[in-house]
Amino acid sequence: MAAGLYMEKMKLSHWQYTPNNSPHPLPKSPFLCTETDLQPLDFELTTGEEIPVSALKQAVSQALVEDSTLEQFLRSNSAPSLEDRTPILLLGELANPFQLSRLKLGIIPVICVRINGLCRTYADGLDSRMVNPGVHHVTLARTTGWWEVTHLAFATLSQMKTMVTWLNNGKRGDWRGVKPNEGSIRVENNQQLRHPSPQSMMWDGKTETCNDEEPEITGPSFDISQVMIPIHTNYGCYDNRGKIIRCVHVGQREFHTNYFRRGSSKRWQDILDII
Repeated sequence: MAAGLYMEKMKLSHWQYTPNNSPHPLPKSPFLCTETDLQPLDFELTTGEEIPVSALKQAVSQALVEDSTLEQFLRSNSAPSLEDRTPILLLGELANPFQLSRLKLGIIPVICVRINGLCRTYADGLDSRMVNPGVHHVTLARTTGWWEVTHLAFATLSQMKTMVTWLNNGKRGDWRGVKPNEGSIRVENNQQLRHPSPQSMMWDGKTETCNDEEPEITGPSFDISQVMIPIHTNYGCYDNRGKIIRCVHVGQREFHTNYFRRGSSKRWQDILDII
């Protein structure tokens, strides 16, 4: 099975890609995690107009899980409804089905979204629980002209707290959930969406800008300021001589081997505006 392109129901323990490889490869289509199973979520929203988050939740609640709607599935399993959940970006290994199962979060529906003006990048730190082979969690930073696909989950406050606690390794201070005050977000229906090429990044000595032509829009936008995002607030992100290492271009292993501890860090306040 390709990584999420034609997903079938399976036991989460059978997901063949370990969290150590995140954020690649991860599911490329909407999915649903229970504490034991990974199931495809049949969801598509093609209107090109901006919609409120409440309308997005309503649309996701009607996505199909096997022979029932997600709303019915949640109700039959005594799980919180979409109305009682908040959208949260899963930037790295939190979108790995195997990792979600290990956190014992209960039911988590996840869809694919396109973010604009923001990119996934590696935090300038190393998870002490996974020093070998070396796992770096993923945070967010601005990049003018950039777009990429990532994952949006709908989680309760308790589920989100568990996610951030795991990133913090049970401590406080390194990671926290915030709401961004820049960039944009929309539903993405194209599982094969092309990302900007490395050659499209322009550097003026201070700032990087992407000048690639963005592919056609496939889904509606919604208010990104209503989306929670876990970000690294201790060291921010890795600073590669002023430039940002984007997860789309550099994988986890390559980053750890060829970049980590050869540069410095960017303060999180300098790479993302929050509310």
